[in-house]
Amino acid sequence: MIKTIGVVGAGVMGNGIAHVFAWHGYDVILYDVDDSQIASAMVTIRENLGRQAKKGIVDSSRINEIMGRIRTTLYLSDLAPVDFVVEAVTENKSLKVELFRKLDEIVREDVILASNTSSIPITTLAAVTKRPGQVIGMHFMNPPPVMTLVEVIRGQATSDETFATVASLTTTLEKEIALAQDYPGFIVNRILIPMINEAVFALFEGVATAEDIDKGMKLGTNQPVGPLALADLIGLDTVLAIANVLYEGFKDQKYRPCPLLVKMVAGGTLGRKTGSGFYTYQD
Repeated sequence: MIKTIGVVGAGVMGNGIAHVFAWHGYDVILYDVDDSQIASAMVTIRENLGRQAKKGIVDSSRINEIMGRIRTTLYLSDLAPVDFVVEAVTENKSLKVELFRKLDEIVREDVILASNTSSIPITTLAAVTKRPGQVIGMHFMNPPPVMTLVEVIRGQATSDETFATVASLTTTLEKEIALAQDYPGFIVNRILIPMINEAVFALFEGVATAEDIDKGMKLGTNQPVGPLALADLIGLDTVLAIANVLYEGFKDQKYRPCPLLVKMVAGGTLGRKTGSGFYTYQD
């Protein structure tokens, strides 16, 4: 029975995933190498619970109880007693591979190792473990407390039992599943990232301003946010990383990252998290 969840990484996705599990009654051990990141994550989770309370989504009397379900740690070894793991570190293949290798040695043999990766092959992560049948993709959408979809990705060796367990677990979180096979970008990012990249090309080639590109897509296709504003929210470094995975994985020119996107990332202009991307932001 799954009672305690290990969440690896306390960034935007990690703290959101920890929030969702704790909200739905699971105990959570939230790990990160950076104590300031952990402190920030706990502040963010409490603030987001407060926003949910104001909207009537969460009873305000439950906030302390939910927060009390989350324990934080700077030591990966503290995840030894967990019943399930979700890895949610930055989209870096070598980092994730090393984490899966270490987690495989730390947690019990029966524990499933899930990755929140948005593009890195699950089969690659599974290959460095002794439990490839128990490795799966569990890609939450951003922000996890709000978005209802979890994209579940089966690696080459992922067992039916592992998939069934993850499907059942996702249901307890009141989320819907979209099942994908293990190809670059899976479902969502295989479609979304090329759209964003094409919007960057449109800006790069002078087709229109960022404002008009986003207005066109919002009002013309009924999207809630334009592709360039969405790129700023995701982080241009993350967008580029996924675009490179698609480009390298399919060897198809249609996935080639726009030179403007490459230039902006190289210059540290990454979107909302740096205060500047296709738009300028102020706290």
